[in-house]
Amino acid sequence: MALIVVKAGGRALTENMEKIVTSIAEASKNHRIILVHGGGELVTEYSKRLGIEPRFVTSPQGVRSRYTTREELEVFVMALGGLLNKKLAVMLARHGAKPIGLTGIDGFALLAKRRKRIVIVDEKTRRRRVIPGGYTGKVVGVNNQLLRDLLDDGYTPVIAPIAYDPEEATLLNVDGDQAAARIAASLRANALIILTDVDGLIVDGKLVNKLTLSQAIRLVEEGKIGPGMNRKIIEVARAVEEGVEYAVITNASHNNPVAEGLKGRGTVLTMG
Repeated sequence: MALIVVKAGGRALTENMEKIVTSIAEASKNHRIILVHGGGELVTEYSKRLGIEPRFVTSPQGVRSRYTTREELEVFVMALGGLLNKKLAVMLARHGAKPIGLTGIDGFALLAKRRKRIVIVDEKTRRRRVIPGGYTGKVVGVNNQLLRDLLDDGYTPVIAPIAYDPEEATLLNVDGDQAAARIAASLRANALIILTDVDGLIVDGKLVNKLTLSQAIRLVEEGKIGPGMNRKIIEVARAVEEGVEYAVITNASHNNPVAEGLKGRGTVLTMG
């Protein structure tokens, strides 16, 4: 059975949750599936309810990301690791799958290192400056034995991108695309499917159907990829470089998005 890692972004889940869950449950009948889910919109909603204003920063490379304070980290754990993670697990169970919801601390499934400082571009002055790293981390390890054991027992792991930092004994918010890519690379997955709210990588107004690793690197270096897609391409390219057979970025709005991704509908990235 092929091993497939699926990452569903928060906006894609908000708009297409039933389609995504049904598609994953169907695929789990013939494949071993791991689902990594986002949920930034839900975190934003609950943060604002609690009087916490979300903050976003932009790197010198043009990658926009969420800045996580200690207060908002708690919202991530509650909303993403709790409410949404278990909602997805229940929906998968309803459709006949055998889910198990996890965060990085569960069995040390996902390990990260906290960024002590980060370089950002000031929105007002457009100058670079260094700020404390907050509670955002970089994925540095995956407990692939745990995940393989769960898969071998017929489970479909549902993973919230909240990792554990063993050096500081704290949870960290990590990028969902990075988490999915690191898991896929660690397990040498047959496929990594990124479900998003667009058809794939758009360059010069056209969908890029096929992309090699070298082409992806060149597009990133030339700055031809928008900030929203930049991180995805960087992470999936690294996963393919490290052993994933192929990666697909596809639209979650398809009637059966996982099946469409496996058919190559969207942007397919391969080694060569």
